[in-house]
Amino acid sequence: MTALDPRDTDVADSPLAPLAPPAPVTPPAAALDGAPAGALDSDGHGGHGGSDDGGDGGDDGGSVLGRRYRALTLGIVSVVSLIAFEASAVNTAMPVAARALDGVELYAYAFSAYFTASLFAMALSGEWCDRRGPLAPLFAGIAAFGAGLVVSGAAQNMWTFVGGRAVQGIGGGLVIVSLYVLVGRAYPQRLQPAVLASFSAAWVLPVIVGPLVAGTVTERAGWRWVFLSIPVLILLPLAVMLPALRKVERGLTSPAMNRRRILLALAVASGAGLLQYAGQDLAWVSLVPAAAGLALVVPCVLRLLPRGTFRAARGLPSVVLLRGIAAGSFLGAESFVPLMLVTERGLSATEAGLSLTGGGLTWALGSYTQSRPRLEPHRERLMSAGMVLMATAIALVPLALLDSVPAWVVAVAWVIGGYGMGLVISSGSVLLLKLSGPDEAGSNSASLQVSDALGNITLVGLSGVLFVAFGGGSVAAGHAGAEAAGSASAGTGHAGAFAAVYVAMAAVALVGAAVTARLRPVTEKS
Repeated sequence: MTALDPRDTDVADSPLAPLAPPAPVTPPAAALDGAPAGALDSDGHGGHGGSDDGGDGGDDGGSVLGRRYRALTLGIVSVVSLIAFEASAVNTAMPVAARALDGVELYAYAFSAYFTASLFAMALSGEWCDRRGPLAPLFAGIAAFGAGLVVSGAAQNMWTFVGGRAVQGIGGGLVIVSLYVLVGRAYPQRLQPAVLASFSAAWVLPVIVGPLVAGTVTERAGWRWVFLSIPVLILLPLAVMLPALRKVERGLTSPAMNRRRILLALAVASGAGLLQYAGQDLAWVSLVPAAAGLALVVPCVLRLLPRGTFRAARGLPSVVLLRGIAAGSFLGAESFVPLMLVTERGLSATEAGLSLTGGGLTWALGSYTQSRPRLEPHRERLMSAGMVLMATAIALVPLALLDSVPAWVVAVAWVIGGYGMGLVISSGSVLLLKLSGPDEAGSNSASLQVSDALGNITLVGLSGVLFVAFGGGSVAAGHAGAEAAGSASAGTGHAGAFAAVYVAMAAVALVGAAVTARLRPVTEKS
């Protein structure tokens, strides 16, 4: 989905960004970008790159699957695969869960709560890794991730469900940053690109089978089992990794946590939460939490992002801005696709989830395309084309609201949009590293992560506000009425709510296309 493409194949050239918080099938930009040797943590500090001596030679240190690294590699890849599976599974089960808990009006909040919590957790994890090593935040994150799934799976109302997603977001933010620091410390530099490339591969199979498995479980056993069964699966990779994890160096790299950055991230997350809360109740009293949220978010974000980001200053600020726009607009639209297909077109949860699978595969293809050396001189044009493809794909989705248009148009649209995202997200990572000096790559990479997460939070929240404002909050009741009348297909009368979301997100993507004209620094000749 959040931030960040887990399928980025250009691992040798891209800066670090964290794994997208588990949400839709195609993770948002805040997923796993490749990282340079000596991976950076979420706060931009250098990891302890493993020695480059290759160990004892031979099979011991010759490859990531050699005897020395096999258990650790398989464990790490298993964790990433489970996060990927959870992402596709949750997206498939979410429409059914929201309707069952009578909380469709909070549908978007169930996604954005994850990103809000993970934004804070990423900053905390980076500092925690620097001070105590990656093991403590890794295990704490896995525990929180599992606990959040249990809370959501056992929830009796939508607010409890959303709370579970927030706990899950804390776990996801802790886990992904600590995994990158772990790669930087446990593997020699020559093997780190191969490990990070395996992160990309770890997403392919879950994206294909996740919707099918989750949809089948949802339809036959109930949506709760999608959430309650995943924590059990986490135990296997932990058992595989544990012996190797104990050998990882735990030396300190900083005397104390950078509390200022943690507090800034906490303030942004809290402010974003207040803004989302205000957006769910469009009344005058909502202006109070909205004003408080803005007072927290605006000054803190200005300190976390490069100067000139929000006015699209040429060069690095525009790169950072574009990542947030791309991530948020794509996820803001994608989050509502399964709900629309289930409630408006009468598709099953499995069919709705599978409609997004092609986008996950073409995202990887787009990442591969942009990594070709002969396309390097045209990187800005690739990103412009990617944003146009995304805007086109999002604009095509509401055609499925027409009974005369086959529902598979959504799958076609998402194949197009996924390819565009692959071009934009991976290229943004490469450009950021290109525009950063050796002593700036870390802090700029952290800014990219913040932009990804903030874009997800803001635009998914905006989608939720538009959905409720145009009458989408009662979509579950309308669907229930259609079922009672024996209608197997669409027509709950809430097409306008979905259309408002897609039109707005397509417009945001077009704004991103305009921003691509400002990616090249003013000192460079066009």
